[in-house]
This record gives sequence, structure tokens and C-alpha cells, in this order.
Amino acid sequence: MSLYAAIDLHSTNSVLAIINDAGQPVLQCRRPNDLPRLLDDLHPYQSELTAIAVESTYNWYWLVDGLMDHGYPVQLVNTLAVPQYQGLKHGDDHSDALHLAQLMRLGILPQGYIYPREQRSTRDLLRRRFLLVRQSTQLMLAIESSFSRETGHPLTSNHVRHLTAKQVESAFPDPVTRYGLLVQLKLWSALQTQITALEHWVQHNLAHPELLVRLRGVPGIGVILGMTILLETGAIDRFASVGDYASYCRMVPSVYLSNGKPKGHGNRKCGNRYLCWAYMEAANYAIRFDPAIRRWYDRKRARRHRVVALKAVAHKLARACYCLWLEGTAFDTTRAFG
Repeated sequence: MSLYAAIDLHSTNSVLAIINDAGQPVLQCRRPNDLPRLLDDLHPYQSELTAIAVESTYNWYWLVDGLMDHGYPVQLVNTLAVPQYQGLKHGDDHSDALHLAQLMRLGILPQGYIYPREQRSTRDLLRRRFLLVRQSTQLMLAIESSFSRETGHPLTSNHVRHLTAKQVESAFPDPVTRYGLLVQLKLWSALQTQITALEHWVQHNLAHPELLVRLRGVPGIGVILGMTILLETGAIDRFASVGDYASYCRMVPSVYLSNGKPKGHGNRKCGNRYLCWAYMEAANYAIRFDPAIRRWYDRKRARRHRVVALKAVAHKLARACYCLWLEGTAFDTTRAFG
């Protein structure tokens, strides 16, 4: 007899449900987020379990890795794609876990990608860089605003990067205002130091540095964008087609059509926001420094909105990266934008 298990994971506890071939519950329980306790509940059924579905939004590493280390086949649920059941008068965590187990039994459980743990921490470290850069930009804008407010003269980003404490003292006679600006300047400087160190760490720990070299051959993609694309994509063969990859990069419009007319929108946040950012940044640089891509963009821009044209360039770059990654070829401008 085959059994199907599902765990609805929350921040402090988990709800476990196990059903049999007939869809009847075998076990239902709520447990604290403690791996040994969950393993004790699962152990009597281990030989009969087909797989364990884990539904979580952010805190699944410890559970999925722990279950896999003990020999359990695990399926990570794609939460946004789970079909919702209709007609229930009452629903709770137990019914949610049972619903996931039933979807697995029927073979229609939407699954997410379990990123390999060997590179997962490196990918997450690069995501932390994304946050630090945003904080650094906020501090820089605050410093520029303070200068403009107190002196009446604008301050560029390049001036902020070379600003000294002596220049701040001469520009701000008020000690309170000067102290606040010096604090912001020191925080910005500290963030820049940590961002640089983080970038070197990530580049040193890349699993496939040769792929980074090939990605940097694409116009607009440098070291940071190349590392982001490399780490966020993961195994390229997990995408069945170039269209699937473009959709994962949020390059495909989310719209419902009927008789050629839009009837609504789907989930526009479905996909990887870091890949979307990386390809949009690459598109901005590509149209500035590659004449052929710039001409293609200008023709698109003459007919459509600027953002639509830029997104079209990013879409082209994403498809080109997929092909050169999968085929082992170099970037060809004529093939991508001909």
C-alpha cells in the first residue's frame, strides 16, 4: 500500500497529514518545528511513503534538507500554483495538508524547484548584496538631499563617493546637522566596504566560473549581473523550453485572452524577481553600448512605449542566455536581434 504525506509548514509549527491509496487519512497532527519529533511521526510509515510534500513560503531549508538526509523523497510545493478547493464550509491547516496529500495522490501537485544546497548559501549571499545596495542608495540620496537643503547646491553621486569629513565640516556650520550627515556618510562607507567584500566572496565560491565568462560575453552583462543570472537560474535543464525560462524570468506578459481580447491578468509576480531585475539592468546597458541592439530597440521604441521596448530587449537577452547556456555557444547579436 502506498502512502502520501504532506506538511504545511509555518513559522513555529507544522501540520502533518498522511493518506492512503483510497484518500483516507492515516495520520493528522500538529507538531512544533522540531525535526526529530517529525521524524518520529514519519518513521512507522517510511517504507510505504511515496513522497512528502512540503508547503512553505520561506523557512523550508531545515525541513527539506533534514528529510532528504534521512532518505525521504521530498516535493516542494509551488504555493502560487496550487488549485484551491471550492465548496468547503470550513478550512484550516489540517484540511490544507490533506488537500496537498490528495493532489500528490492524484499526480497533479504543482512542484517548485529544490535548489541544491551546495550553492544555495552563495545564491542567498548575493541576494543579501541586493538589500545592502538598496540601503546604500538610500543613504546616498539622503546625503545628497541634505547638501541640497542646507547649501542650495546639488551634490552628485560621484561627489558623495569622494566626500571627506573636512568638506562636511566646512559646508555645515550647525554641529547637529553636521553630526547627522557624518553618521550617514560613515554608514554608507561601511556598506560599500561590505558590499565589495561580499562580491569577492561570491565570485570566489561560484561552482561554474566558466559559465560566468560566457555570460559576460552577452552585451550588458558584467560580473554582478552574470553571477546573479548564474546563481538564480541554477540548473538550466530544469526548464523544458526557452519559453519556460523566459516566463520564469518574468519576461512573458501575464494576461488572459479570449478572441484576441484581454479578459484579465494572471499572477504577475510568478517567477524570479532577481532574474527579472538582472535582465532589465542588462538591457539598459546593452542599448547604451551595443549599436546593433540600440537600433533594434529604437525600431521597437518607435511603435511601443519605452518600457515595453526595454522589456523586449531584456526578453531577447534572456532567451539568448538560455540558448548559449544549453548549447555551449557564444552570444550572436545577429541571431538574437537580427
